[in-house]
Order: sequence, then C-alpha cells, then structure tokens
Amino acid sequence: MGVRYMSGGESHGSRLICILEGLPAGVKVSSDFINAELKRRQGGYGRGGRMKIESDCVEFLSGIRFGETLGSPITLSVINRDWQNWQDRMSAEGSPYGDKVTNARPGHADLTGAAKYNRSDVRDILERSSARETTMRVAAGALCKIFLKACGVEISGEVLSVGGVSGDKIKARIDEAKAAGDTVGGVFEVKVSGVPAGLGSHIQWDRKLDAKFAAAFMSINAVKAVELGDGFANASKLGSEVHDEIFISDGKIYRETNRAGGFEGGMTNGEDLIIRAAMKPIPTLMKPLRTVDIATKAPTTASKERSDTCAIWAAEVVGEAMAAIVTADAIVDKFGGDALCDTLANLQSYRARLARDYGL
Repeated sequence: MGVRYMSGGESHGSRLICILEGLPAGVKVSSDFINAELKRRQGGYGRGGRMKIESDCVEFLSGIRFGETLGSPITLSVINRDWQNWQDRMSAEGSPYGDKVTNARPGHADLTGAAKYNRSDVRDILERSSARETTMRVAAGALCKIFLKACGVEISGEVLSVGGVSGDKIKARIDEAKAAGDTVGGVFEVKVSGVPAGLGSHIQWDRKLDAKFAAAFMSINAVKAVELGDGFANASKLGSEVHDEIFISDGKIYRETNRAGGFEGGMTNGEDLIIRAAMKPIPTLMKPLRTVDIATKAPTTASKERSDTCAIWAAEVVGEAMAAIVTADAIVDKFGGDALCDTLANLQSYRARLARDYGL
C-alpha cells in the first residue's frame, strides 16, 4: 500500500481537515513549509474577497511528534475564519436559517448535485464542491513534498497562459474580464524532477502511472483537459517527430528530447515528468448566466457567490500538490519501508542497479 489521503469540510464550515496515510516514520516536517504552500494557494492576480478574510495555517492533530512523522495516519486541520460570519447558515444542528439557494449556476455542481442527493437548497452542494476543499490537498501535498525532497525528487510549476494570452498581456486580460463581470481560465504546467525510471507499470491499466497523474489533475476544480509532455501537439505529428530517441555516452543512457513528458508504457522513463492542465473559467460570474430556479422551475439568473475572476495560480499550486501525492504514492508503493531510512536504502539500491546495469 502506498500513500492515500481523504479530506473533509465545507467552504464556510468551521474547519477543513484531511488524513494522510502511508508516509514512513522519521520524515522531519515543519508547519512553516506547509503554511508557506497554503499562502501560495491563496495568491495570484485576480483572486476574490475571500482571500482577504482567510489566512490559512495548518494544525497537526495526529501522526506527528516532535517534528517527525510516526508512520501512523497524519491528521491536518485548517480553520475557516469566515465561519464566524456563517455560523447560523452552516450550523450542524438547529433549524434552517436564511434563504435557500435555488438558482443553480451553469458549469458548477449545483444542479446535478442537488438532483443526485435530493437537496432543495443548492448550498448543500456548493459548499463541498467549492475549490476551498483544495486547501487540504495543498497541505497534504506539502507533506509529500517534504518526503520527496528526502528522496531526491523536486516539484515545480508555472502558469503558461491566461484567457488565451501569455506574458505581459495576462493582467490586462484579467482586468478586462473583471470589468465585464466575467471570468477567465488558463493553462499551467507542473514538473517533477529526480524520479527514477520504472515507477508505475505496464502490466495492468490501473497500475499505469501516467493514468494516475491524469486522473489526479482532472480532479482539480475547473480543470477540463490534461496532457503529458507534448500530448496534444504530438497527435498531429509523424512518429519520427514525436518519439524521444535514445543515446548512450560513457555508459550512460540519455535523450535529447522529452516529448513524452517522462512517461513510456505507463512508467517513468527517468526524464522529468511534465504535466499540463487547462482550467476553464470559474462558473461564478458577477454578470450571471441564465438558469432555472429548481424550486419554481422558472427561468432566472444564476446565484452569485463571492468568487475570483481568475484562480489559475491557485490551480497551479494545487497541481503541484496532486503531483506530490501521486509521486509519493508511487515511491512508497515500489520501495516500501515503514521507516524513512529503509525507504531511502531501498531507493538508493534501486538507483544503483539501474545505473550499473542499464545506464539509467
């Protein structure tokens, strides 16, 4: 068994939590690094008013003692400061308070979720489907980043474009959308460096690591497309223009290109892992779209929740977190070890064998 996590909590509930299981004992952790990652998630041009209220800080509830993991499940918590303004409307007990939300937003989980779970108030859906949930993905991913660094693996990312433009034109594009009561999406890229060849497997469909990365990135709120390496561009090229040729020099195998994004046959091939994701514009518009009121069945306009004009920088940080969780899972699955020293010993032995026998 590798690494797994589960989160809980609503956008305006009292707190968010997650449980991360599978990290070996002996990983030295710091809340400072996790809080820095949480702050990154809250940043970026085009964020909304909620970011002025929240200042996310993690609290360790289990699995860590004196700055080291114990090998047991790690429970993390982040307080929602805005809970103070929502206690009556989000109370776990008592009578319903305030107006119901019944005008579902196009492009959100509102309508389908209300129908699926038989809820008359869309707030019962939007509170959990909110991207506020990704706070705990970033917290869990930060812990996995710390573990991965000990394994010689680093994760980085960048925003490539926003609303179809890049570079200096990005801020102006966001400003234009905000002035029009609209929103914009974008494309971001995450890179995982230092992974050995052979993580994942070609043996079964559910062991292919590229598929796990694709699923993890598609699970990020508003992400509608994922490519590994030059995925979409490769579809229109000849095979001779796509595949990364293999060379050898002084007994070491290398490639001059990485169009495959570090994956071959569902496994890592020793190159950097490159994952790109396309995020659609956020469905909460200040100039609402047309919809139907689920209570009256009458035409109306969508509800307006406090939201962002653009959250692509936050999505990129979440992408890094998901990459960290998937990579940590693959490493623990392959190299095991209840204690970090055992995991690292197994990893070092494997790296040595690949270098000695295959030049990788």
